[in-house]
Amino acid sequence: MIYRIFIFLLLFLFIPFEAFSQRSLTGKVTDSLNNPLAGANLIAEPRDSLKQLKFAITGDDGKFSLQLENIYYTVTASFMGFEPNSFEIKPSANMSKDIVLNPKAEGLEEVLIEMPVVVKEDTIVYNVDKLVTGEERKLKDILKKLPGVEVDRDGTIRVRGKEVTVMLVENKKFFGGGSKLAAENIPADAIDQIEVLDNYNEVAFLKNVSDSKEMAMNVKLKEDKKNFAFGDVEAGKGNKDFYRAHGNLFYYSPKTNLNVIGNLNNIREQVLTYEQYFNFKGGLNSVFNQGSTDLNSSNIDFTQFLESQDVVESRRQFGALNISQEVNNKLDISAYGLFSKTNEKTFVEAINRYNSFSEISENSSAIDNVIGIGNIQAVYLPNLTDQWYFKSLFKRTDNKYKKRINSVVDSLNNTFLTNEDVRGSFFNQSIEWHRKSSKEHTFSAAVNYTFEKRLPEILWETSDPILQGLVPIVEQPVYLINQKKRVKNNQFNAFFKHYWVLNKNHHIYTTLGNTYLNNKFQTHEYQNLDDGSFNDFSNDNFGNDLDFTLNDLFLGLHYKFQLGIFSFDQGSYLHQYSWKVSQADLVTKNKILILPSLRAEAKLSQTKDFEFEYQLKSSFSDAPQFASRYYLRTYNSVAQGNENIENGLSHNFKFRFNKFSTYRGFQYYAVANYTQQVQGVVNSVNYEGINQSIIPILLQDPETRWSIYGRLSKKISEIDFRGGTRYNASRYKQIVNSNLVENTNTNFSYNISGKALFDNFPIIELGFRQIFGSYKLSGRKSKFITNEPFLNVDYDFWKGFIFSFDYTAYRYKNKDLNLSNNYEIANTSLYYNKGNSAWSFEVEAQNLFDVEFKSRNSFSSYIISDNRTYILPRIIMFTIGYKL
Repeated sequence: MIYRIFIFLLLFLFIPFEAFSQRSLTGKVTDSLNNPLAGANLIAEPRDSLKQLKFAITGDDGKFSLQLENIYYTVTASFMGFEPNSFEIKPSANMSKDIVLNPKAEGLEEVLIEMPVVVKEDTIVYNVDKLVTGEERKLKDILKKLPGVEVDRDGTIRVRGKEVTVMLVENKKFFGGGSKLAAENIPADAIDQIEVLDNYNEVAFLKNVSDSKEMAMNVKLKEDKKNFAFGDVEAGKGNKDFYRAHGNLFYYSPKTNLNVIGNLNNIREQVLTYEQYFNFKGGLNSVFNQGSTDLNSSNIDFTQFLESQDVVESRRQFGALNISQEVNNKLDISAYGLFSKTNEKTFVEAINRYNSFSEISENSSAIDNVIGIGNIQAVYLPNLTDQWYFKSLFKRTDNKYKKRINSVVDSLNNTFLTNEDVRGSFFNQSIEWHRKSSKEHTFSAAVNYTFEKRLPEILWETSDPILQGLVPIVEQPVYLINQKKRVKNNQFNAFFKHYWVLNKNHHIYTTLGNTYLNNKFQTHEYQNLDDGSFNDFSNDNFGNDLDFTLNDLFLGLHYKFQLGIFSFDQGSYLHQYSWKVSQADLVTKNKILILPSLRAEAKLSQTKDFEFEYQLKSSFSDAPQFASRYYLRTYNSVAQGNENIENGLSHNFKFRFNKFSTYRGFQYYAVANYTQQVQGVVNSVNYEGINQSIIPILLQDPETRWSIYGRLSKKISEIDFRGGTRYNASRYKQIVNSNLVENTNTNFSYNISGKALFDNFPIIELGFRQIFGSYKLSGRKSKFITNEPFLNVDYDFWKGFIFSFDYTAYRYKNKDLNLSNNYEIANTSLYYNKGNSAWSFEVEAQNLFDVEFKSRNSFSSYIISDNRTYILPRIIMFTIGYKL
């Protein structure tokens, strides 16, 4: 039945219907000398106020295309510095008309025309009222309708293929600049304009002397939302005791901004993921990131607390407060706080293919995460040439984790219980100073201190043999293995940068910096015995007390110049490394490296550009990789470090191309990345059944990775066609049971879709995704294919009703394991809000077909897995909302 629906909709999207009777108005906008005007705006305003406004922007050649109905329109062409030109038209067929704009004459009264989209250098301004229909509820609903803007399922926002990294509201950072909280919570009816700022830097006078990779989005509010509190609250009740409650409050004035967000639910509604909380690290302006060495921090103590997208039980509590206050014209203070408590349970059935055997497992887990984050920032501007930034960030986590694993290998059944408790603290303090002393000379300096402490305590329990031959176990009916770890990190950074502007096209940048890192790593493992005593493993080469210190002194010199449309930034950093590993023996090493870099950009036109980047990067492992004695990693693995490993070294290439044309109604961009490790740390793994012993080893040419990602969109009449493709591949070496093997991992996916955007008709998107995967692990291969047709429908009708429906069918098959699985996921809702009423009502259904589990394929350094992950049952929820 569902495929018949797909065929019908496919015909609807790809066969033109006369009922919609769209006509094209094309032409060219020029000045009085017949020079094309690129980026001119055209607005077609219908005489019937119930009809939708149409707009277009001219391409580099001045051409435009408007899709119109057979009704009367007033068409206005406008361009900055020129008098607007308006005319009336009722297109009965496809028409062509060229438009000439005359320069503004001095002394004439200026006529203001609000353009839907204004593009100027690296800034795009969207006037929201000209681009939306009024049924949008949150910021994310508006963003999905803006040309060139994409919003992923995880809340990531991209504009013309580049990710938005800083979110601002009224020019102030929204909860530290993250985009997800803003997209999910800011009411759509409060938004007036959206600005996109490429090459963004919060220090304005650094913008022209630094190559920032940041892209900011600034939300500007309507005047009636300023000096006035606004927001909304929602409360919902569902079947089987499901519930949700959500509220937010906003207040913006010239000197004071306040944001409050709260959420409570048991339907797996994520405000922020644990990984996103983990990424709140504070820190310095992005100009100080260049030249720093990558310090690879082991997050194994926290990876198990990352929430799954698919759970069998979920309870979440979230609260957030953000406030900023302009004390006077020199001092601005802002702060935010986040609190989250999450309880979730998962259940996964898996077939795991190791290097020499297969395992069937059942995994059930329960996590209890409590996270608190506090941040305060002060910006001090004593004069027009100096800016000071003081930033503090504190995080506190208390995480509990329980897991039960039932493992079957060659008919041998084992059950393992894991109980883990991890308490952690994080603190970051930074001070920045920036000065523009003259037109030619600008200076920046900063100091940054970070402290982190983790206290994991783990108990493994089983009645089956555990870690045989790896751990000195005393035989008992029930084995209770304990581990206590102490991890403490201190890092101090200092930077000084000088920007020398020789002239408009030639700059010289100098950087002097130092990074000091101290890691302490302690472990203690023992077995609880039935008589109340302990079997301490310390006498069998277990237990670590390690102090790792690294100092990186570096000097950088870069020369940036511009030739026409091309700009180049080339140079290198000279690093002097010295590190010390202190445990039973003392190991001291020193090394000098030169790390070159090159960045080239070309602005081919206002709508077309490309970027190329190369870096030779150095990286260091953290303390556990240097530990000389054994420590437990998991219920079936023991690790030992290698105090003689050194830094990793890799070549990194990136290429990005972007083209955007509103005249032809298309956009495409492509991004390619290539990384080749010259030397790096890999794990040498020895297997005894499912048990593993792991030792890191430094290898030459250990890994090569490459990826290509591209996206194309084209609007034909009132249908928006989109397509995308992604290719990821890697080749890496591994030592397994003393044999050097080479593994490969290849993934290719593509998607195509068409979205109908006719006036007074449902918005229907129909698409198809296909994923191919191929893994090779120690000579054993595994291939899978996933087909995913999908359908999205949005329909607003009867002046207040909004119907939404999304559907995805999954068709999964693993050829090598002869596994296949088919399931369908659908969600739907009906929302009602009458006119200007503050009240709203919604009925929604999640997992409409009551699917029990999903199937997925995963790949790691040791295992190829086929997983069956169980999910929440069908949820039917009734929600009442009220706008404040």
